[in-house]
Amino acid sequence: MDLALIWHSGDPVLVSVFVLLLTMSVVSWCLILLRSSLLLRIKRGQTRFLASFWKASDWNEATSLTAHAIAPEAKLARAGWEGLAHYRSNAGKGLGLAVSLDDYLVRTLRTRLSQENARLELGLSWLATVGSVSPFVGLFGTVWGIYHALVAIATKGDASLATVAGPIGEALVATAAGLAVAIPAVVAYNAFVRANRVIAQGLDGFAHDLHAQLLTAAAVEKEGK
Repeated sequence: MDLALIWHSGDPVLVSVFVLLLTMSVVSWCLILLRSSLLLRIKRGQTRFLASFWKASDWNEATSLTAHAIAPEAKLARAGWEGLAHYRSNAGKGLGLAVSLDDYLVRTLRTRLSQENARLELGLSWLATVGSVSPFVGLFGTVWGIYHALVAIATKGDASLATVAGPIGEALVATAAGLAVAIPAVVAYNAFVRANRVIAQGLDGFAHDLHAQLLTAAAVEKEGK
């Protein structure tokens, strides 16, 4: 079957369906490739950053590692250290009297953790939408194409198999096109959700360890004064 025939002989509605499916497919594949590359770089960055972070001799060395690291743990560490510094500078003001250091660090780390998790989820809603909607878009194209073909056949008054097979076969391609768009999107969505869940679990554990380390650093500094 010549797919080019659909573009030349199909009515505007059927052509619009194929254009929509093509657009959804292109955007989905671009997103899949970009997200795959990002997750790969994040996992590599996590391994390098965590190994270096916990080997740092002091907090100045540890925070210097966060400057150009892509790992979300690096941004979490920098947010925690900046939160501690901000709390120290306002210890005698309203902030210091309003909440304890423990509560302030928990709030700071939780906010940054939410931001990093939101960044990891960018694009997932599009893949979920494409995976659930594109089969129905393809089905609509099939139904419309069959209707359009039957109207043309009725107009010509020729209902032979040779006359019916071509137009209806071309219309059925819309269903296959919808599935071809949906399946990669669904598979990628499930894979990204699982990868994000693993990263989020690691971030949550790191946040607890970081919180304890910051409280210890603050306590040591207080005793030294």
